[in-house]
Amino acid sequence: MKRLGPPGGGPDLIRTRQAVTSDRSVPPDDDGRVVPFRQRGVPRWRWPASGNLPVRDLTKYEQGEIGDDYRHRMTMNILGLLVTIVLVVAGIWLVDKIAEMRKNQDCYLSGRRNCTPIEAPPIQRE
Repeated sequence: MKRLGPPGGGPDLIRTRQAVTSDRSVPPDDDGRVVPFRQRGVPRWRWPASGNLPVRDLTKYEQGEIGDDYRHRMTMNILGLLVTIVLVVAGIWLVDKIAEMRKNQDCYLSGRRNCTPIEAPPIQRE
């Protein structure tokens, strides 16, 4: 042991040769957690072995030399566009009605009467 301290007295510090231990607890062994690492140069997905193919021959699923029916495809695209527009308009109407109902409900719950807006024609001055 070696005594350390300020030169004129004061508290003495004692230096010992002991290892400093950490106050942190040791984490439990997580044997159930597996972190997969991919090796460099190896593709992520591999083709299955040639003997275990899910479908032996894909030619039975191919279409023949039939051309696309352009008119039918355009009709379906326009129909899809119209359905989308109708859904957007219906959504906007629904949001507007919900906001109006919320405003009326807030008016009624605050204790007021005659919360329905009165629509009167504007006054015309001559």
